[in-house]
Amino acid sequence: MNWIAVKSIYAFEMARFFRTITQSLISPVLSTSLYFVVFGAAIGSRIQEVEGISYGAFIVPGLIMLSVITQSISNASFGIYFPKFIGTVFELLSAPVNFIEIVCGYVGAAATKALFIGVIILITAFFFVDITIQHPIWMVTFLVLTCISFSLMGFIIGIWAGNFEQLQLVPLLIVTPLVFLGGSFYSISMLPPVWQVISHFNPVVYLISGFRWAFFGSADVPIVTSLFAIAGFTALCLAVIGWIFRTGWRIRQ
Repeated sequence: MNWIAVKSIYAFEMARFFRTITQSLISPVLSTSLYFVVFGAAIGSRIQEVEGISYGAFIVPGLIMLSVITQSISNASFGIYFPKFIGTVFELLSAPVNFIEIVCGYVGAAATKALFIGVIILITAFFFVDITIQHPIWMVTFLVLTCISFSLMGFIIGIWAGNFEQLQLVPLLIVTPLVFLGGSFYSISMLPPVWQVISHFNPVVYLISGFRWAFFGSADVPIVTSLFAIAGFTALCLAVIGWIFRTGWRIRQ
């Protein structure tokens, strides 16, 4: 393992994050604060509790997951797409660096950025609602796994995208709706039976359910199922990335 290469890619991506700190950090925090105001205050005044938890506190895990997933994908996809766009990816491919080190550098940086934003949003939430984290270790575990898995997905999107419009296509049309329909702002048990069954085909449900369990001890699906779901998704993304670098699909074009 060429740790110097991994460190160089990681440091470059993190430097870009801090150069655009307003866009990278402040914007997601302000957006999340608006969610707290709208959903926590406006809707929370009509829905007092969900499963014995105040509505303002109940939506915190969903809001964190919403930001973490979108930031993981956007950071990782842009990180690998931009070298493709300006042509410097060929210098990277010709260097004595294998694909594992490339993935570790880009995905590690994207996951770190998303994790950083998730922690900042969690701290921000304490100013709006009272939160108790019942399983802090599992909370960190689910948060880190989500950052890594969706950064891997973002890496795939960045390689697939042929232009900046395609770069935003999957996050806007697929991922964001799945997050909103995955129980971010409500419990799956509140839905009619038919929609409960349909919701279980949404992979984001398992992530949000497990993350919310770490906070409040209640979940829509078993925790073991949530862990298997995120592990399976991560393995699938790794397999796809391995295939991409073996075949050169979309990289050498």
